[in-house]
Amino acid sequence: MRGIRDSPAAATLTYADGVFLRNGRPHRVLAGSLHYFRVHPGQWADRLGRLAALGLNTVDTYVPWNFHERAAGDTRFDGPRDLARFARLAQEEGLDVIVRPGPYICAEWDNGGLPAWLTGTAGMRLRTSHGPFLEALDRWFDELIPRVADLQAGRGGPVAAVQIENEYGSYGDDQAYVRHVRDALVERGITELLYTADGPTPLMQDGGTLPGELAAATFGSRPGQAAALLRSRRSGEPFLCAEFWNGWFDHWGEKHHVRSAESAAETVGGILDEAGSVSLYMAHGGTNFGLWAGANHDGGGIQPTVTSYDSDAPIAENGALTPKFFALREKLTALDGAGAKRPLPADPPLLAPRELPVTQNAALLDGLRAAAEPVHAPLPLSFEELSLTSGLVLYEAEPLLPPGNHELTVTGLHDRAQVFVDGTPVAVLDRESGSFSVAGTGVRVRLTLLVENQGRINYGPLLGQGKGILGGVWVDRRQVHGWTIRPLPLDEWTWSQTSRAGAAAPPDGRTGFATATLTVDEPADAFVALPGFGKGFLWVNGTLLGRYWHIGPQTTLYLPGPLLNPGANTLTVLELEHLGDRITLHNRPDLGPPEEYVETFD
Repeated sequence: MRGIRDSPAAATLTYADGVFLRNGRPHRVLAGSLHYFRVHPGQWADRLGRLAALGLNTVDTYVPWNFHERAAGDTRFDGPRDLARFARLAQEEGLDVIVRPGPYICAEWDNGGLPAWLTGTAGMRLRTSHGPFLEALDRWFDELIPRVADLQAGRGGPVAAVQIENEYGSYGDDQAYVRHVRDALVERGITELLYTADGPTPLMQDGGTLPGELAAATFGSRPGQAAALLRSRRSGEPFLCAEFWNGWFDHWGEKHHVRSAESAAETVGGILDEAGSVSLYMAHGGTNFGLWAGANHDGGGIQPTVTSYDSDAPIAENGALTPKFFALREKLTALDGAGAKRPLPADPPLLAPRELPVTQNAALLDGLRAAAEPVHAPLPLSFEELSLTSGLVLYEAEPLLPPGNHELTVTGLHDRAQVFVDGTPVAVLDRESGSFSVAGTGVRVRLTLLVENQGRINYGPLLGQGKGILGGVWVDRRQVHGWTIRPLPLDEWTWSQTSRAGAAAPPDGRTGFATATLTVDEPADAFVALPGFGKGFLWVNGTLLGRYWHIGPQTTLYLPGPLLNPGANTLTVLELEHLGDRITLHNRPDLGPPEEYVETFD
C-alpha cells in the first residue's frame, strides 16, 4: 500500500547515490542502542547524555510488546514504559531516535518481546502471515504506532527512522508477513525512513529484506565483506550497520563475554572507512530487571541469560565510562564534519562498601504455600494454562508408593524443578534430566515440585515454547493425578505480598525468605553480592532486582540509586538452595571471569 505513504522528500532521513541525507545534507547515522526498559526512568537523561558524549548523534531502542501489554488488552505507556518521555529526553540531548517496534525484537529479552498470552495460544503461528497472529499484531500496532508517528521528526519530534520487524531473515522467508508489518507501519502514520536489518549473508538478506526499503546489516566483524554484499545487492543504498556487536551477552554457568576496546574500535574504523553508518549494540546495555531476561537453546539444553545486560558496552551498567568508551569516542569524533567533543560526565556516585546482616524469615515451602491460593487439577497445568508469564509454580500431589524403589519421571519439564518428598529435598531436575529414584513404604507421600521458568527462549525455532510441566509425572508406568498447584508470579508481587510470604512461617535455617536493612543518608548506586547464598531472587523496597545464582558468571547485581530512599531500605531474598548470613555492597561489579568473543558468522 505504497500510495498511503508520503513522498520520500517528507522524511528527515533520505538517501541518494549511496549517501544518507538529513534534511537534504550529507549525513552519517552514528547511533547507539540504549533500551529504556533496561534503565531506571530516573536515569534515562543521564544515560542519554553519556551516549551523546560518546560522539553519537542518534539513539536506537527496541519496543518490547510484552513489557507494554503483559495481559491481553491492558496496554500501558506509563512510568518505565513511557516511550514518549524517553524520546523527548533524547531530543533534548540533540539526538535523533530510531525506533525498532518489532513486533519481535530478540534482544535477549523474555520471549523475544512477544507476550506469553499470545504465544501460548493453541495453534498460534508466530512471525508469519497466519491470520490470528496478524490480527493480534494489528491490535498492538493500533496502540503503539500512532504514538511513534506523533514523535516523528516531520511532526517536530526526534524519530528519524523505524525498523521493519527484526532480523527476520534469520527466522523465515514469509515475505507476505514482512510486507504486512511494513504496511501496518505506513497505514498508521509512519512517514520517516523505513529499513530492514539482517545478518550479512545472502540467506539472511534474502529472507528479511523488502524491495524499495533500505536493507541494513547486523554483524560484529568483517565490515568490508558486509559492505560489499549489500552494495552488490542494493546499488545506490548507503551502507548501514544496524547493529555493530562491540560486546556480547552472558548465560548463567558460562564465562563473561568481553571484547577488547582495540578490537571494537578497529571494526568501527572499518565501517567508517567504508563510508558507512553504524549503531553500536549496545552503547549502554543496562539490566534485565525482574524476570525479563530471555534464554537461548543450543540444541542440547536451555541457556538462561543473566540479570546483567552490561554487554561489555562502552557505557557500563552503572553508567561508568570504560576504556572502550574512550577508544570508540576517538574514532567517532575524528570524522570530518563531526561535532565538537562534549564534556565528559563524571561516573555516577556509589555507596560505600559494607556488610548487611541477614534475618531469616519463612522457610521456603511454607512461605510459598502461604503466598498463593491453590488451583486443583487432575494433571499438572502449564504456566500458560495458569495465565502465568514468569516466576515459579509449586506443584503438589500425594501418590501412593508401594514398597521398594521406584523411578519417578517428569516429562516436558520447562525449565528446572526442585523435588521434595514429605518436605525433604530429594532431587533437582532440568529439561535434560527428568528422572530420579524414590523409595516407597506402601503409604502416600507428599510429592512437591517447585518449577522455575528460567526465561522464555528469545531466538530461533523454539521461540514461544511453553513453561512448567508440559507432560506429566509418572511413578514407574503409572501417572500421578490429583494436583494442588500454586502459581507464583514473583515479579508481580507487591511489597506487602513479599512481606506476607516471609512472615507466614518460621525459618528452617536452610532455604526460604530473608531480609536485610540498608540505611543510607543519600541514595546512590551499589553492586550487591550474596556470599554463601545459592540461587534465588532479590527485591529492594519491593522491586524485584533480578535473579542471582552461585554458578555465575556474575556475582553482583546492579542496584540503581533511584530504588533507594534516604533512611532505612529493605532487601528481601527468596533463596531456593542454601541461605547465607550476610549481604555485601561493593563499589565495582563482578561479572565473572572474562572470555573474548567476536561474532564472525562462520
